[in-house]
This record gives sequence, C-alpha cells and structure tokens, in this order.
Amino acid sequence: MTLTPHLASDSAACCWIPLFALRSELARRPELVSLPVALLAPDTARTPRVWQVAPLARRAGVKPGMTVSRAIGLCPGLKLCEPDPVHYDEQFARLVAALVTVSPVVEPVEVGRVFVGTDGLEGLYGETEEIVAQIQLRIADCGLRIGNTSVESAIANPQSAIRVGWGRGKFVAWVAATRAKPGEAVIVPVGGEAKFLASQPLAVLPLDPDTHRRLLQLGVKTLGALVALPEEAVVSQYGHAGRRLWRLAAGLVSEPVVGRVVPEPIVAALTFFSSVGERDLLAHALDKLVDRALGDPRRSGWRVQVVRVHAELEHGASWLVEATLKDPSATRERIAAPLKTQLERSPPAGAVERLVVEFTAFAPGTAELQLFARDAGAAARAGRRRALQSAAREIALRIRRPMLYHVIEVQPWSRLPERRYALIDFEP
Repeated sequence: MTLTPHLASDSAACCWIPLFALRSELARRPELVSLPVALLAPDTARTPRVWQVAPLARRAGVKPGMTVSRAIGLCPGLKLCEPDPVHYDEQFARLVAALVTVSPVVEPVEVGRVFVGTDGLEGLYGETEEIVAQIQLRIADCGLRIGNTSVESAIANPQSAIRVGWGRGKFVAWVAATRAKPGEAVIVPVGGEAKFLASQPLAVLPLDPDTHRRLLQLGVKTLGALVALPEEAVVSQYGHAGRRLWRLAAGLVSEPVVGRVVPEPIVAALTFFSSVGERDLLAHALDKLVDRALGDPRRSGWRVQVVRVHAELEHGASWLVEATLKDPSATRERIAAPLKTQLERSPPAGAVERLVVEFTAFAPGTAELQLFARDAGAAARAGRRRALQSAAREIALRIRRPMLYHVIEVQPWSRLPERRYALIDFEP
C-alpha cells in the first residue's frame, strides 16, 4: 500500500443525474414507471420518511422529507419502495469508473453527482465542447445504455437524464449543471463566471435555512443582488461564512476538483446461517469483522480513515453506512464505535443475511506503528500469521475439532521418514 496522491484541476465538469437512486430502482422494476412512486429514506427507521419522489407523486403533493402517513394521505395510490443503497452505490461506482477513463481527476460528491477535472485534456480531446462530449459518450457507454442487452441498465435512458456543467471551479460547474436541460450541457467560458452567476437564484448557494430566510427578507433573491451589497456589510452580518458566500456569488472563488487514487479496499465479510435481526448480535459481528480486517497484512503500518458497512437483508433489500474517522485509528474500539452508533440510530429495516466491513481509505501510521512496520517483509509475515490464526479459529468453531497441524522434526537422524517428523495441532 502506498500513500494516495492528491490530483487537482481548476477547470471542472459536473455530471449530475437527478434522482439517481430512484432511477436505478425503476430501471430494475419497470412495472413501477407509470405509477406514483417514492423511495423511503434509508436512515429513518424509527419515523419512516420519503426520500426521492417520482414526478407523478410530486404532482399529488408528495415531497421529500415527508412522513409516510402524510404522503399516503396526499396520494393514496403512492407506491413506496424500500431503499437498496448498496445497489445504488454499485451503479454509481460504474459511472465513476467510466469517468476515470476520461480524466484521472474525479471527485464523487454524492450518489448521482460527480466532478471531473479537465485540466490538460485539450491535447487528448480538443476544445471544451469536445471534452464534454467525450464525458457524455463515456457515461452512455459504461453499461448504462438502454437497449444494451449485454449489461444491466442502471438507470432509465441516461443519455436524456445526465446533465453536465463546465466552468472554472466546482461551484460554477455545479450551478451550470443545474441549469442544463436533461441530456445537454451548459459551458461557462473562463472570465464569464460573474455574468453567468448574477442571474442565478439564491438557492444555489450552500445556505442554511436561517440565512436563506434573512436574505430573502432583505429582498436578495439572486446572486447578482447579493453581490450588489458591499462585501464588508455581508461579512458584518454573517461573519466569515458571509464572505465566502459573497465571493462565491461574485465568481471569485475557484475550488479545484480534488481526485485521489482509489486505494485497494480491505474487505471482511460474514454470511449468517440464519438471518439476524438482534442489534447486539450485529454489533458483536461488527467487532469480529473489524478485527479480521485489521489483521490483513496490507493494513500493517497504516491507520484506517474511512470504514463502511453494508448488509444484505431479507427480500433483496440492503443497508449501508459509512464513517470517516476524524482521527484515523488502528484499534477496533475506535473504528467500530461510529458504526455501532449508526446501527443504534438507524438499524437495518430487516433481518441481515450477510454483513460486510470495508476499509476504503488509510492514513500513514503513527511513529509507533511505523516502527513495528519498518521491516515490510516481517510485517507481511506477521499479518499472514494473524490471518491464519483467525481462519484456524473459525475452522475449529465450525467443525468442532482441529483440522490444521504443524509439521515438526522429532528424529532427524532416523532412516525411516515417518519417524523423522510428527504432526501436532495448530494452536491459533
């Protein structure tokens, strides 16, 4: 394992497929396309709420964030679907993988939205229009194309759903994508950011509800109206956040796309003989899987920064949570703690058939860890031994008798081979 280098690009293309999760669901359940459909939120087990809403349901008044009871009251024929976040994540990963073939600088933001750095691509593809066309082509050819029977379609007609915006910096590219018509692209020329942003609604800024309300009360409805106010006056009212908002609206902030070489994840999985719904058992299984992943030799000398857990549930549903550790760690307790918190707060919606833990990002170890891992060969051997010990314990637990043995030399001088060596039980 090596350090994950950072790649950056000032020019950005934002690729956005609205309602990506809902589109993925409708692609594998086409019988729902003509019905008012909504996806349930994956993290509101105690008070079920609506997450993504199809146009037919929206026309009936159903909105994201509504409680299920209110949504059904507005639309009695509403068809509710249990979320399958693992499936949506897998489909989005295919989209990201296709974009990596265009540019090495790719930064996913959320499922359905990803930034692509385009600095230096002119020599490969030509002008900006050709680069954007290449991005659209790769998305259509990444296994999402409708009518391609060799692969499963991730979303319905992605060619008409994808929206692309290009500009200097991520904010301009994102606003351009929101202004693009389905299947088309909006390109903001360098130097034209302020003119383009001036007419955009205030809602495109990353505002909290209170700030949004206060600005609307002042009659500020567009970014141009915000920029018309003196910068220092905005700063005096909203502090450092106000300065950033004003400079974003003025087109003076150019946040680069930051890509990373995706590290090879470390995965540990457990399939239950019978479905498990008890949280205590799931928490215990999490501990065991984190231990097993920590024992992988590739992890030696490195701390875990991002860990994710996904579960396959009964009836084909799934559950997915991810935690980014503020302080990367190599201890089970600190890695498992945020996962158990999310398990308690928003448990799986059904019994779990298979549980998987993944370490997806790493940070260099502390001085102590690096000291123990200085000899890479020794660290790898120690990791392999830990993995062998873990496997031996599992075999003994399942079969209830030892099945692994050490070969030891007992009478090396003997002329009879069977007397020279003996087998002893492998102690895990």
